[in-house]
Amino acid sequence: MAAQHGKDFLLKIEDSGTPGTYLDVGGFRSNSFSMNNETIDITSKSSNNMRELLSGGGVQSFSTSGSGVFMDDTTFTNVEGLARSKALHKWQIVVPDFGTYEAEFQVTSLEFSGEHNGEVTYSISLESSGAVTFTAN
Repeated sequence: MAAQHGKDFLLKIEDSGTPGTYLDVGGFRSNSFSMNNETIDITSKSSNNMRELLSGGGVQSFSTSGSGVFMDDTTFTNVEGLARSKALHKWQIVVPDFGTYEAEFQVTSLEFSGEHNGEVTYSISLESSGAVTFTAN
């Protein structure tokens, strides 16, 4: 994959009023996405002092986080409501010129901060639940 603009790396939330339609969670200054694969160690005395892992074992999870400035009331209301309710909701993670990951995520952290001479900022963290689909560009 060639170099990409970070501004095109997006987090989108499904519009509660229009299933299948996704809204940008705008105002990000930075965001990240990670795929995690838990391992299952099956090392035994016959492993010749080398760790052995069970192929395909363990739990796979996806995480995403970001921070920035909320740009509109609708997105703020949706995200804040999901954080309070602890409900699962559909989200998309768009990796420019690569593809889109889609899954149900739970907001695990939503933080606000602000300086007396600056804007209010937020930080959000999400964890996946269930299957994650990938659609290549």
